Amino acid sequence: KKKLKISGRELASVPAQVFGLDQLQVLEMSPERESCLRYRMELLPQEISRLRNLTCLYVDSNNLKKIPAEIGTLRHLERLTLSNNSLTSLPPEMGALQRLHSLHLANNSLTELPAPLCQLRSLTFLDVSDNKIGTIPSSIRHLDKLETLLLLFNSLESLPEDVCLLRNLRTLWLGNNHLRSLPASFGELVNLDWGYNYCSCNFEGNPLESPPPEVCSRGPEEIRHYFLSFHKA
Repeated sequence: KKKLKISGRELASVPAQVFGLDQLQVLEMSPERESCLRYRMELLPQEISRLRNLTCLYVDSNNLKKIPAEIGTLRHLERLTLSNNSLTSLPPEMGALQRLHSLHLANNSLTELPAPLCQLRSLTFLDVSDNKIGTIPSSIRHLDKLETLLLLFNSLESLPEDVCLLRNLRTLWLGNNHLRSLPASFGELVNLDWGYNYCSCNFEGNPLESPPPEVCSRGPEEIRHYFLSFHKA
């Protein structure tokens, strides 16, 4: 068996038999398409390390408070979803997941972007929306393959210039933070979509000037149109 979904409103732990499925590639333990439903699992056990062939692990909408260091042994992991839990930190061993390209951490209790994440060189999608993150470390520049970065509903007051080195960024959501300005080189993120559909760039809910002087002189004309349009709305 290579794919397993475990469901049930009373799910509180991983059945021990699962850890004998050493060929398992996909393990799903989260409510599917039921955003109002939560399972009750508080602990991802250390035995998760036995599932060495996992490529996808879905544990959204539980009550996880801690991720074990053994997560770092899952070297084939490509997708990890931990949104809607009670996480306040991540283990440094997560930096060993060098095949990971999609990481979901929305709606937890993180107060900073954990340093191990900036070691994940294959990451193309990162969602840390709806946490309490106040700063972005300069080491984020190492995520040079990142295409999607979602930071909505945090406590950001500024962005480091290093964010502007993420030249592959196509989607950047920064809505509902405390940003008053942007880095001077922000306009160099040339792959962002500055159209009027707002699907690839989002700043609503920030006290930014309209349009920010930091980007007017260096960014494309679409940036000015974007800011002018949403401040008129």
